[in-house]
Amino acid sequence: MKFAIFGNKHQSKKSKSIEQLFAAIVKFGDTFIIDEPFYRFLLGEGFSVPTPEGLINGNDFTADIAISFGGDGTLLRTASRIGDKEIPILGINAGRLGFLTTTSNENIEYVIGKIHEGEYDVEKHNIIEALTHGSTLKNYPFALNEIAVMKHDSSSMMTLDVTLNGNDRITYQADGLIVAAPSGSTGYSLSVGGPIIAPDANVLVLTPIAPHSLSARPLVISDSTTIEIKVNSRSHNFLIALDGRNESCDESTVITVRKAAYRQLIIRRKEHSFIQNLQEKLMWGTDVRE
Repeated sequence: MKFAIFGNKHQSKKSKSIEQLFAAIVKFGDTFIIDEPFYRFLLGEGFSVPTPEGLINGNDFTADIAISFGGDGTLLRTASRIGDKEIPILGINAGRLGFLTTTSNENIEYVIGKIHEGEYDVEKHNIIEALTHGSTLKNYPFALNEIAVMKHDSSSMMTLDVTLNGNDRITYQADGLIVAAPSGSTGYSLSVGGPIIAPDANVLVLTPIAPHSLSARPLVISDSTTIEIKVNSRSHNFLIALDGRNESCDESTVITVRKAAYRQLIIRRKEHSFIQNLQEKLMWGTDVRE
């Protein structure tokens, strides 16, 4: 089996268990390629790294499984590198919360063994994409979690005119608007009052950020909906963030958000469900009085 390894090169203390991953790869007779900046970081920190089959530069690579070693941010960056290659991602949590990266860095060998036994599930997560009219995005235009349209820090609230499927119109007076896929419902959207959505639900959620009206509430819609967003801002510009990749746009730019033509594959252990993840990571349904 061939793994493609990506990691967070800014947390040396949390990278110590990477040696357990390499030991498991060697034990099971697997091969691996590794993202070159992460590889150079590990060598510079003095970690013992077996000789890889190759180094990853850019997005031209193939593998059976990609391993994201870090937190959810690392997994999101890994997903952007994989794109539509249909390579499933195993997220090993070396970060804090790690909602998408459900595998603990304390049982790496066990999980690699389960993968060899075929004892794992592959979830298919919908991806959303942003198309722009009036300017061109510099960053990768797809997102696993969310696409957020936001004001610049120093500017006043914005007016966002949102049209669904070219017909229904919604106007928000707010600091911004999040369009979240099910995977992103437990991220930024949740932090500003959005609902939790199961990863296999075929929906999107529109969550306003600090809306001026109490009647503005998160709205769950079909993922077949095409969403057009027009912005009016006193600063005459705004930010668009795709899974945290920010860039500035002129207010004349019109954003269209829709479901992408491909899905991201995420590996989960068979014995670990979405509800269990909610209970463990978000303390969901826990009675604190006990």
